[in-house]
This record gives sequence, C-alpha cells and structure tokens, in this order.
Amino acid sequence: MKQRQVSGGDTVASHRGEAAPADCGASPAVCRNVHAVVARSGSRTVDRTVLRTVACAVARAVHGAAPRTASRLVFGLGLAGAALGVTTAQAAERLLAAQADAPRAYGHTVGDVVTRRVQVTVPEGLHLDADSLPSAGQRGRALELREVDWRAVDAGAGRYELRLRYQVFLSPPEARTFEMPTLRLRFIGSPRDQDLLIDAWPVSVAPLVPVEVSPRRGLGELQPDIAPPAIDTQPTTTRLALYGLGLAAGAAYLAVVYLGWPAWMRRQRPFGRAWRRLATLPATLPAAQWQAAARELHQALDATAGHTVFAQGVDAFIAQRPRFSPLREDLLAFFVASRTAFFGGDAGLRETALLRRLGRRARDIERGSA
Repeated sequence: MKQRQVSGGDTVASHRGEAAPADCGASPAVCRNVHAVVARSGSRTVDRTVLRTVACAVARAVHGAAPRTASRLVFGLGLAGAALGVTTAQAAERLLAAQADAPRAYGHTVGDVVTRRVQVTVPEGLHLDADSLPSAGQRGRALELREVDWRAVDAGAGRYELRLRYQVFLSPPEARTFEMPTLRLRFIGSPRDQDLLIDAWPVSVAPLVPVEVSPRRGLGELQPDIAPPAIDTQPTTTRLALYGLGLAAGAAYLAVVYLGWPAWMRRQRPFGRAWRRLATLPATLPAAQWQAAARELHQALDATAGHTVFAQGVDAFIAQRPRFSPLREDLLAFFVASRTAFFGGDAGLRETALLRRLGRRARDIERGSA
C-alpha cells in the first residue's frame, strides 16, 4: 500500500494488489462469490476489507442455505459496497493536493537566492486563508524569506502556485545544511476547513573560502590586491581637449555677439563718444577749450540727425526723434551759449555745467536708459 500525505492527518491510499481471499467459514462456493463481488465493488482497500468481513459474517449466518440464495445476498452487499466506494472517491477528490518543486539542495553560498515552488490544487468551496501565508522578512539561522507570491495558475480548475524566495545570508566556516522551514497553509470553506502541510527542505551552504588553505607560494595568507591595469587615456584626453576648445570658441563667439559687440556699439554712438570727453571737464574752462567741448556736442547732434542742426532746426530734430524731446530747453540754451562763445568775442572763463548736463542726458537717451 502506497500512502501520500495531502493535508494534516488526512491520508489517501492507492491499492496495489490484495491478499488472497481468506476462508470466511462458509462453503467454498459462497466464499468465492463473496470475494469476487467485493473485489468488483471499486471501494477502497479499507472499505473492501470491512465489506468482506460483513459479507462473510452474513454468509456464515446463512450457511446451509442454498448457495444461490447466499450468493444473491452477497451480490446485494457488493452493490452497496460499490456505492460506498463511489461516495468515498468523491470525498477524496475534495481534499487538497500539493506538489512541491524541490530546488537544488547543495552548492549554495552567501548571497544566493533559492526559490521553492509549490503547486496546489484547491477543491471547489475552499479558499486560502491569507493570514496563514508566511510574511516576507522572516529570518532563520541562515535563510531569509525575501518574497512570498501566491497566484492563480488556473482558477477555474482550482490550480494555484505558491512561490517562496529565500536568500542565504550566512557564510559558515565549513559546509553546513540548513532547512527551509515547514509551512502549514490554512484553507477555509465547505465542506470543512483543511490544513496543507508543506515539509521542510534542506539547503546546503558552503563557505566562500576554506578555513585553511595550502601553504604553497601564492596561497596561504591573504594576498595584497592586484594593481589595476593601466588604461591609455591619451585618446580620451585629446577628445576632451578638442571638446573644450570647441566649447570655448562657442562661448567666446556668443560673448562677442551678445555682450562685446553691443557694448562696443553703444560706446561708438555719437553722444556716447562725446560724453567720454565731456565727463572729465572741470567746472570752468577758457573760451577756446569751451569751444572745443561745444564742438563735441555739435558733432554728436549732427551725426544723430544726419545733417547739420542749427537753433531754428531744434524743433524739426525733436519731431524726427521724439525721444529727445525732454532736451528741448537744454538744446535751445546750448545754441544760445554756443553762439555767444563763438561770436560774442568774450575770452574769459565759461562754465561747463550746461555742456556736461546736456551731454549726459543725451547719452542716456541714446542708450535707452533715460
């Protein structure tokens, strides 16, 4: 008789041959009929044994009666046994079944991941109690449960798979055998709750290095690290230098276009050039020097207008360039002072405040910062 444990305490037996029929105490013909009918009943071994015992007792009770009458009685008992066998088989089909795919039990070292898979067949009416599953993070002496995965393979047929991933975190000084722990899964439902026991499984863990090694040269004590091989960095250095030159050239170009050139152009504007000379004037100047400074403003005004500007043309200049309209009074006063300085014949000192104020304000308007 071969037995397979399905769940805690429940056992299913598969019959592989039976003992020769024993003498039941009745006539040989009746005994042969008893054993033949019971053997065809399809019941389990235990049920056939019980049924045969009962049939033999009945056969002894009717011993002496006609063989045909006794055989009919035994035949009726056989039909009852067949019905009992069908009922028993149906009940057996409602029990849990599991098949574990055993991982390799040897050759593991610290850090290895060992996966165990269990194929579970769950009869209709039962479902897994999730609280009975182990929790990830549980640690034993050498193994840590890293992942627990319960998934349906074919839910309609009641087929599920439990996957357990363990990682070895111990490096023993010599080879040792540890165990994946036993698991008991709980299934609840009808016709009754059932437990499924998954046995432990051995896992052999070997050390990374032996405790003692050969004293030969190059072995034994811990050796110094091997120096890393030299890498030719010349191509990389050259490439980086070229990249740097290209980047510097691009940055210089952008600086000239967006910073240097506009700044230089601003400094080359007419009132900008005039202001660089007027900004350093003292408070008073002799007539000749005052006239030279006034010429700077006249030239800047003419360059801005595109033609020579006189006192009577100030309003036309402002009409063409309205941004200079705040300078109208200073421009008229400048033309009056200029006419006096050039044609009045006064050779004394002259104040430069008007020149500096007009030059600065015109420069600001020209730059757009007024």
